Amino acid sequence: MSAKRYPVIIAGAGPVGMVAAADLVRQGISVLVLEKNTELSGESRASTFHPPTLDMLDDLGFARELIAQGLKAPTVQYSSSADGVLGTFDFSAISDLVRHPFRLQAEQFKLTRIILDGLKDNPLFSIVFGCEAKSVTQTSDTVTLTATVGGEDNTYECDWLIGADGANSIVRRSQGMEFEGFTWPERFLVMTTPVDFAGLRPGVSSVSYVADPERWHFLLRIIGAWRVMMPVPAEMSDEEALSEGYVTSSIRRVVPVGVDAPITHTTLYRVHQRVAANFRKGRSFLAGDSAHINNPLGGMGMNGGIHDALNLTSKLGAVINGKDDEGILADYDLQRRTVTMQAIQGDTIRNKKNLEAKDEADRARFRDDIRAAAADPEKGRALLRRIAMLDSLERAGALHVGGPA
Repeated sequence: MSAKRYPVIIAGAGPVGMVAAADLVRQGISVLVLEKNTELSGESRASTFHPPTLDMLDDLGFARELIAQGLKAPTVQYSSSADGVLGTFDFSAISDLVRHPFRLQAEQFKLTRIILDGLKDNPLFSIVFGCEAKSVTQTSDTVTLTATVGGEDNTYECDWLIGADGANSIVRRSQGMEFEGFTWPERFLVMTTPVDFAGLRPGVSSVSYVADPERWHFLLRIIGAWRVMMPVPAEMSDEEALSEGYVTSSIRRVVPVGVDAPITHTTLYRVHQRVAANFRKGRSFLAGDSAHINNPLGGMGMNGGIHDALNLTSKLGAVINGKDDEGILADYDLQRRTVTMQAIQGDTIRNKKNLEAKDEADRARFRDDIRAAAADPEKGRALLRRIAMLDSLERAGALHVGGPA
């Protein structure tokens, strides 16, 4: 039984939870993080950090070290199997809007370790590993979270709770907060290979989308390797999709037979588009995957989650420190859920449909839109603003429960 009451407890020590903790500590607020695993996750999962996200991390003091451990991707490229390269877009075109005009390819576990190293000796920060949340209840002034630690039940109390505990969030599920949306019938296969795509495809960007009506693919360069993503037919079993024969035939769709193409890692996963019916319930909040999940085309999931976290902590910190009243917290749900529905969900669904389009009219529209953006600096800049998530951040900032600011 925990007798101490915390101003804020955060469930989940992924990038969203750790960023939220860091920002609250920066504001002088005591935070307890509860993580169900016995250590920080080592899974690669998300690995793209967008320009404004890097600016936010820089404000917290973590961007420089993260950049040192990652790979800068200054351009993004769109192609089709029938037409070749349609357009290559350089983030320097928005260098007046951001301090980091590039995407950074760095696995999310690098960020969480950098943050933990920066917080571990701070007296305002505490973390409990191997702590699995079981339920959440609350009154008008207290949130109570029950959890199992080392086989024993513990109770934790706080003024405010942030659920950053993933797609299967206990914070969300135990409070009956609906998770609305759907699951795509096909799964995504991700293959990591040391194949030099820059040599195979001169001029290829480190972030490259290739549309194809039969089987699109996505290339993402990381340090020392490339990730290749392709869809897997809905009727195929997981076992067959992960078989050596199918994986080999898949990589051979993008690597010539005469080129050695070892696969160092393979992942198959189901793809969802879901958003919580609300991001707040009383004194508890949802952020990141606990609030929304989407397909990875565009790299918006983790970035959107970090944007959630910092939107929330800026408001919550002001309330706790007596700089604003609790009414400001209503804006969090309005701002972040609205842009999640409009931008994150809308754009990732659109990205997938553009890459897989089978109708010639749809393929022509995508082709013409990208070529037009590549030919017109203003249209190209607008595309970069959207895919860098600057538009969604601007849209969120303009929304207020009482109407426009």
